[in-house]
Amino acid sequence: MLPPELPPLPALTRAECDVVDAYLAVVDLVARINPARVEDTYSALRAAQALPARARELREALDVMHARGESELHAGTLGRALRVLDGERRTGRVALPPAATP
Repeated sequence: MLPPELPPLPALTRAECDVVDAYLAVVDLVARINPARVEDTYSALRAAQALPARARELREALDVMHARGESELHAGTLGRALRVLDGERRTGRVALPPAATP
C-alpha cells in the first residue's frame, strides 16, 4: 500500500522557497542543540557550529525579498508550505518535551 499523497505546495516565489527552506534548516539545527532533547555534546556542538551559516542563508533570502519590494510575508501561504514540509513536527522538536511524571 502506498503512503498517502501529500498536498501540493502552494505557489511561492523563489525567494519565499528559500526563506522556507532556510527557516526549516535553522529549526532543525536548533532542535539538535536543544539541551532538553540532545544526548551528546558533540552533535549539539556540530549543530551549533552550522547554525550561523544557515541563519545567514535565511537572512539573505529575506534580504532578497526586501530588495525586490516584497514587503509582506504571507503567513497563511508560508504556513501551508511549512505544514507540507513537516514543519509542525520539526518545530515541535525545538520545544521542551513533556515533563516526565514521577
